[in-house]
Amino acid sequence: MNKYELLYIISSSASDQQKEDLIKKINQIIESKGGQIEGVDKWGMRKFAYPIDFKNEGYYVLVNFSINSEFVNEINNLMNITENIVRQIFVKK
Repeated sequence: MNKYELLYIISSSASDQQKEDLIKKINQIIESKGGQIEGVDKWGMRKFAYPIDFKNEGYYVLVNFSINSEFVNEINNLMNITENIVRQIFVKK
């Protein structure tokens, strides 16, 4: 299993409850693929360097986890179609 960092941005238009539900959903997706979450760091609302989808800020979340590399693209594809996820990036440690 490889170690990864996942940084994703939740839309600023999402309510606090939607943000918490989305964080739990992403964690459950990682764990359902056999991953082990080592830490979740909620950075909170931050301004973007440039507008994304006509918005100027979003809620940042950093997740450190271990998983087999074959599931990273699958998780990325699921996040691409998930509502209220603005951007995400996976970094192999």
